[in-house]
Amino acid sequence: RGDKKQFLIDTNIGKSSWEEWEEYIEDMNDNLPDPENLSDLFDKPIELAPELIKGMLRQGHKMLIAGPSKAGKSFSLIQLAIAIAEGRKWFGFDCVKGKVLYVNLELDANSAKMRFAEIYNKLGQGHANVHNIDVWNLRGKTSPMDKLAPKLIRRSQKEGYIAVIIDPIYKVLTGDENSAHEMANFTNQFDKIATELNCSVIYCHHHSKGSQSGKNSMDRSSGSGVFARDPDAILDLIELPVTEDRYTQLENQAVCDTYNAAIKSYNPTYNDISLDDTFSVKQMSYHLMCAIKSKEVLSIVENNRKKSVELARQASAWRLEGTLREFPKMKSINAWFKYPIHVLDDSLGDISLEDDPKEKWKKGVQKSNESRSEKVSKELEEAFNILVAGETSIDVGQVADYLDISKSALYKRIKKHEKFEVVDGIMTKKED
Repeated sequence: RGDKKQFLIDTNIGKSSWEEWEEYIEDMNDNLPDPENLSDLFDKPIELAPELIKGMLRQGHKMLIAGPSKAGKSFSLIQLAIAIAEGRKWFGFDCVKGKVLYVNLELDANSAKMRFAEIYNKLGQGHANVHNIDVWNLRGKTSPMDKLAPKLIRRSQKEGYIAVIIDPIYKVLTGDENSAHEMANFTNQFDKIATELNCSVIYCHHHSKGSQSGKNSMDRSSGSGVFARDPDAILDLIELPVTEDRYTQLENQAVCDTYNAAIKSYNPTYNDISLDDTFSVKQMSYHLMCAIKSKEVLSIVENNRKKSVELARQASAWRLEGTLREFPKMKSINAWFKYPIHVLDDSLGDISLEDDPKEKWKKGVQKSNESRSEKVSKELEEAFNILVAGETSIDVGQVADYLDISKSALYKRIKKHEKFEVVDGIMTKKED
């Protein structure tokens, strides 16, 4: 070049295209951690991530709540946001106090505020730390999860959230929920959020179609099995079949609670109510009449009674089951969903789920046994009718020979049959 001689040093080196160079540079800067040697494994104690929900979820881990429509999943997530903000219990589990971001993808902003206010008021424990809750209202402004995650991370890096709640995920779902590959890419976005913000990511998903009672809690979520394998904690809500007697009991308790609240409000000096009385509508009606004389006040109480009965009738019973990666298997938790909160009730624990495989098997065996019993009974009647030939009795030995069974076996069959009896070895038909 000019007066300088040039030399060809080598050929066919480097990459053949720009795309290959891009991939090479990305691999050089992958930001992946190096392999860690375990030579010092026993030299110092291993520090696990702190528990966000004691016995259920660690900070920086992921949790999925699954359930059918009308299970109150969104209400339970708002209850969880409040429990974390205030450092209270959620479904009986202690929560660490801290800041939480609630990503609202479904409700308009004011409806979301109203729902938080209703739940706070219903819980009745004050709202001293409501400032720990941030709500990101994205209804009508949302984007797929792979686009939303970087924006969420950028806005939240300096906020110090210990939990991010995304409700509901179908609004940001990308790809076919039945595709393991596409759902793996989708759930990877939750990992990015948890890693970048060092916070727990909590989200809800719907059940697949059909009966859920015979399935494991991991298998009830709709779509790919990735939803069952990816989270560190999977909680599942399934509805319990409630009898009329149980609803009547719930209504009676609602009436007792209404009367008790009225007495405390309008006549706080009235102290004649025993603990047993608070469970009896008759006794609480008596105390109400003794404590409150004003017809106007009694009219207000009556209106409140009607509302409480109506709400009790609208309540639904649910069982919360869980599959946990970091903790031992949790016990099932039973609760009423009394709008707008879930209220624990251990008495629901004796309810068996419909289509329980064990119960189904028992019913099948019972039906089989019943069919066999009916068959044996008919065989005995036919043998008797054939052998008596117009008479009213027959020797048991003849019947046993005809049926090709022993006399002891025949005696057992006759004893179980309502129409026959044996006296001195003679089988006769009982009189009607």
